[in-house]
Amino acid sequence: MTAPLEQQDPGVIRRENLILALACVAQFMVILDVSVVNVALPSIGRSLHYSATGLQWVVNAYVLAFAGFLLLGGRAADFFGRRRVFLFGAALFSIASLIGGLASTSGMLTGARVAQGLGGAFLSPATLTIIVTTFHGARLPRALGAWGAVGGAGGAIGSLLGGILTAELSWRWVLFINVPIGIAVVIGAVLWLPELSRRDPTQKLDIAGAVLVTAGLTALVYAIVGTNTHAWGSTVTMTWLAVAVLLLAAFAVVEQKIATTPLLPFSFFSHRTTAGANTVMLLVGAAFFSMWYFLTLYMQEVLGYSALTTGFAFAPQAVAIIIGAQLASRLMGRIGIWPLIMTGTTLAAIGFFWISHLSATSAYFGGVFGPAVTIAFALGLLFSPLAAAATSGVGPSQAGLASGVLNTSRQIGGSLGLAVLATIAFNATKSMLGGAAAAPGFGHATSSAAKEALTHGYDQAFLVASAICVVAMAATFLIPRHPGFGLAQVPQATAEPAAG
Repeated sequence: MTAPLEQQDPGVIRRENLILALACVAQFMVILDVSVVNVALPSIGRSLHYSATGLQWVVNAYVLAFAGFLLLGGRAADFFGRRRVFLFGAALFSIASLIGGLASTSGMLTGARVAQGLGGAFLSPATLTIIVTTFHGARLPRALGAWGAVGGAGGAIGSLLGGILTAELSWRWVLFINVPIGIAVVIGAVLWLPELSRRDPTQKLDIAGAVLVTAGLTALVYAIVGTNTHAWGSTVTMTWLAVAVLLLAAFAVVEQKIATTPLLPFSFFSHRTTAGANTVMLLVGAAFFSMWYFLTLYMQEVLGYSALTTGFAFAPQAVAIIIGAQLASRLMGRIGIWPLIMTGTTLAAIGFFWISHLSATSAYFGGVFGPAVTIAFALGLLFSPLAAAATSGVGPSQAGLASGVLNTSRQIGGSLGLAVLATIAFNATKSMLGGAAAAPGFGHATSSAAKEALTHGYDQAFLVASAICVVAMAATFLIPRHPGFGLAQVPQATAEPAAG
């Protein structure tokens, strides 16, 4: 059993704090890249000649690769060791960031974003695996609080940092910034992160499952996005939906009948708690990922903000997320995780409903600030309790799987949510303009009619996001409500020296 905090060796505590900092910086970098490009989207669209509807693939290419291979990354951390997988993910992520920053065509940037997502898929589960296998007892909620704070704040800080870099340097620096961070993370892992011994060297990774689930999700998102130009009942849309269903069905068959070591054992979801935590995270991701995307477009295209001003407009959200995450880490041990998850989903539903009343002439403090901060605070409250619920009672041999599943739920929710909500916004805007082409441009909307139509589309998307959060509130009842749930000690694993 782990010694009480006050009896632990100071040297051990210092080493654990260094490991925590390393995991948090890596998680921050991965989450940062989901949103850091948002403020730069108009500049990227103009520079690399993206179509208006194609621009969301700068975000979705990353998120889809990230989501599709998170399960593989999580299992790899279990099989090959968290340190090896952590180093691989950090190196791939950094190299892909450099290539993306040097991109000269839209295809080159989209490909680099796919590679970034793949690197993140190996890196992110390793960070949570590191947390739940390093910290125990009273230190675990605090470590999860720090991890949740940087993960949640990464979205808002990414928008701030993206605005500064885009305005003062160029959009390319929203990708270049990852390179020095990645180098620092690799060096820190080599110096401080001990390896965990493999449980079963004979087990093999389910590569076929990873490819099938990623291809299936990509086809599904592509079908949804394509409804901007093809009707839901069109041959094109139905064909892509059919391809998605076949690929995902093949994934299910591989996992249940063929794979000797399934990427996702479906028995993993037989536990109500696991299913509940991941369902809530899926819905939370669907709602929250869209917020920064639509707010970025609203502030730049409707309110006429520059990239720099837009970036600073997101700063209060970063602060709200950090406050929410720190509050959650302090309250988990006192009131349990269920009240925090219920409070977070409730506040999110209220915040999204509130922000769905924006107008083309709304002022920042009169229309954006209040609901945006409410939503951000809710996100801060949710991250750590959901991580605790999803990994509760999971031993070190499956810590990577639990981490990968939770992160997959968030990213799949985010990718599908963005595709659906962007389609809703596009169609609502188009309808208001009488069927004219109405996709967002890459500058400021010039006419009042265009501004009103764009705002109407964003409002409809936010309203649906509020409804999604209401469903997440209902799913919260799948999670146990007794105060001590989710805070049990995780069994320790055998460690190897950092230099080993």
